[in-house]
Amino acid sequence: MQVLQNILQHVPVLEKHGSLNVPVTAITFDSRQVQQGVVFVAVRGVQADGHAYIAKAVEAGAAAIICEELPVELNEAVAYVLVKDSSQALGQMASAFYGHPSRKLKLVGVTGTNGKTTSVTLLHKLFRELGYHVGMLSTVQNQIDETVIPSTHTTPDAIALNALLDQMVKAGCAYCFMEVSSHAMVQQRVAGLTFAGGVFTNITHDHLDYHKTFDEYIKAKKSFFDMLPAGAFALVNADDKRGTVMVQNTKAAVHYFSLRKATEFKARILDNTLQGLHLELDGHEIWCKLIGAFNAYNLLGAYAVAVLLEEDPVETLTVLSSLNTAAGRFDYVVSASRITGIVDYAHTPDALENVLNTIQQIRTPLQKVITVIGCGGNRDAAKRPIMADIACRLSDKVILTSDNPRFEEPQAILEDMQKGVKPLDFKKTLTVADRREAIRTACMLAEADDIVLVAGKGHETYQEVKGVKHPFDDKQVLQETFEQLGK
Repeated sequence: MQVLQNILQHVPVLEKHGSLNVPVTAITFDSRQVQQGVVFVAVRGVQADGHAYIAKAVEAGAAAIICEELPVELNEAVAYVLVKDSSQALGQMASAFYGHPSRKLKLVGVTGTNGKTTSVTLLHKLFRELGYHVGMLSTVQNQIDETVIPSTHTTPDAIALNALLDQMVKAGCAYCFMEVSSHAMVQQRVAGLTFAGGVFTNITHDHLDYHKTFDEYIKAKKSFFDMLPAGAFALVNADDKRGTVMVQNTKAAVHYFSLRKATEFKARILDNTLQGLHLELDGHEIWCKLIGAFNAYNLLGAYAVAVLLEEDPVETLTVLSSLNTAAGRFDYVVSASRITGIVDYAHTPDALENVLNTIQQIRTPLQKVITVIGCGGNRDAAKRPIMADIACRLSDKVILTSDNPRFEEPQAILEDMQKGVKPLDFKKTLTVADRREAIRTACMLAEADDIVLVAGKGHETYQEVKGVKHPFDDKQVLQETFEQLGK
């Protein structure tokens, strides 16, 4: 059993009251989970301040309280530890409580606006095929080898994260590939972890509802590379103009990959079709099942990570050529009348533009592109008209619809989107609030060989309305609709 003093070993303590030589059965930041022997960490969250629940935690039998502000009255039977940053302390304590699992495998984090999920999924599949036991932490799901553990956040909280890493170590995993979100960095969810490497994919406007400004969003992403230790690698997309900013203060060894510049890791697209990508990569030609220029970056990044982890380049390329994409990332079905239905998670302006540009590059002159797109409620409203404008500019027909309205009225979100539709595009734009009906309308408008893009939800299997998640799977709805319409 762990002792409080040991799990506080790497935490800068400002003040302490009571003995730190007490046994600890668990750590929590949720006062409802406190019982005898549990340490309660009072974290200032987005929704609530844990300091308001200290008395409740003490009453429930907490062995110790970790906080940024001591309560007026102290219970002599409880240890109190004052720290500057409770969130950071939580991460450091969670790591120590589970025996620092991130030091017992090679942990690689991937951050950026787009490409995180596909990158970690490719790396997980690649290293499994190369013969390793591998863990993965992603938006879609967490995995230990082939065992799937449902995912609720892009990056889990510090306790859940270290518990998962501990499970991976016990399962014999040599590697773990994880998405590192900007929220996770601000909330210190990865504090206390030791990374073997970090990857930067790209950065565009996103999550400004949370970060408020683009500069703050960039700073959050950059802080991941600031925390990388000497001996780790920092792999950066040189084609993103903010790539060099990310690694300005890193202690890690910096490496670059590119499709446009002369860099250490370089690729060139030879052919880009609905069947896949033909690439020249590191002097070798390979054919991959993934589609689109954005996936060329994901494949190149995965290859570079493998080489930096000392895998054989030729064997790595051979395996990469056989891999499929992540669920909901340019995932497609073809109907009986050869209509291609594409489902993609694109929920930012840049991601939507990437997907539609890819479709434009591979379509034939006679193929129409019909796009179904919505924007999430209670999220960055500034991107709504931009998303609609991009969809109109790069599609022959656009259907604006709902996408997780959450606690907003769908009609209000759609009105925001409609502001981005230029007068010349009015005729080719429809607004259908019901997402199932919007997909059905797109399928009815489509003719043989056309392309229907359903964007925004990707792998998600629900629609979130007023706090309730209703079952909804874009790919399943597409398939069912094609069959019902006899297309």
